[in-house]
Amino acid sequence: MPNVITEIRQALLPLYGKQEANALTRIICQEMLGQSPVDYFLGKDIALSANQKIFLQAILSRLKEFEPIQYIQQQAPFCGRRFYVTPDVLIPRPETEELVQLLAEQLSPESLILDIGTGSGCIAISLSLALPNAKVFACDISEEALSIAKLNNKKLKGGVTFFQADILSFQPSPEQTRFYNAIVSNPPYITVKEADKMAPNVLRYEPHKALFVPNEDPLLFYRKIGQLGLTMLKEGGMLAFEINYAFGEEVKALLEDLGYLK
Repeated sequence: MPNVITEIRQALLPLYGKQEANALTRIICQEMLGQSPVDYFLGKDIALSANQKIFLQAILSRLKEFEPIQYIQQQAPFCGRRFYVTPDVLIPRPETEELVQLLAEQLSPESLILDIGTGSGCIAISLSLALPNAKVFACDISEEALSIAKLNNKKLKGGVTFFQADILSFQPSPEQTRFYNAIVSNPPYITVKEADKMAPNVLRYEPHKALFVPNEDPLLFYRKIGQLGLTMLKEGGMLAFEINYAFGEEVKALLEDLGYLK
């Protein structure tokens, strides 16, 4: 009879492939069933209680439906920390860590920063912790997302101020004019027609409002945020985005047309 590690791996291999099945098996064994890293890498079996067996089968059932492991665990790693996540927010990605690291290196320690479409709060909170003398603000259209971001801010001892806003109709107050040194955003940028190329774990479970833009206007959010930046950024302020690689040149041209420097 196969041991627990082998059983998990064999259950996942047909759906996820070798590399991802191995990664998921390690997470389940070490992070969810409590096996030590040494015992895992030695291939030692796990003696499961009756409740743990039920728990394991529930995990495997959810993974077989392609539910992301991060939603099953209700946490995702980001910049060396664990953020609480649910299907109300996007799962933080490693490439977003690069954006945070770049900003943390380039901004002055006492910067005023706005994160638009904050989701789990991973960008804003990570910047707040990397730049403890900065003032970081973050907004989202979703009340559910803001609740999660606030929980993460409290748990991780961040210093972010949150507010709700639909950025497409947002009008800055006089106090927000020429206020920020940087505006950062990971906005929706996947066109609806690209959905059929997406992995089922993303398409079925992550919030579509945070993912998709209309086919006919893929630069919708970049245009609006770029226009807001003209009013809200201080002289010499910075815009920082994640972008759809298919529209990189178009985003660059849009921002140059609005008057932003290279």
